[in-house]
Amino acid sequence: MNNISPNPGAQKKRKRVGRGIGSGLGKTAGRGHKGQRNRSGGGVPAWFEGGQTPLYRRLPKRGFTNIFQKDVEIINLGDLAVYAEKHKFSDASITLDILKEWNAVRETKNIKLLGNVTDNQKSLLGRLSGKKLMVHSISASAKKLADENKLEIELVQ
Repeated sequence: MNNISPNPGAQKKRKRVGRGIGSGLGKTAGRGHKGQRNRSGGGVPAWFEGGQTPLYRRLPKRGFTNIFQKDVEIINLGDLAVYAEKHKFSDASITLDILKEWNAVRETKNIKLLGNVTDNQKSLLGRLSGKKLMVHSISASAKKLADENKLEIELVQ
């Protein structure tokens, strides 16, 4: 243990510039004479193409941004059952704050419940029986599954 050392050449000494003429990196500090790259804060961005029309302007525009788009957080009923099992949840209602606490959603606005359930998750749906779930909207398949498993859904605004 006392004689362990890194491989030769694995640790390079840092370049110390501006330390006199004898160092080989004095005066201009390895930047050469004059020019844009010589100056403090100088240089060009990585995407600069030397004055040639840049790629982002040579390519045609594509698509558009819908300014009326709503950001919807989705959660599947099967995933919800997994979260309830994982957190040993036993309260009567699953609120928006609880979903956020479980990291099931990122934000507590516009949460939509979908009815996607895998075969592994079907056995866990009973865990949600008799509970009350608060979401902003719900799909038809999720509503059907919730009714089958006696899960009460409350739509919040």
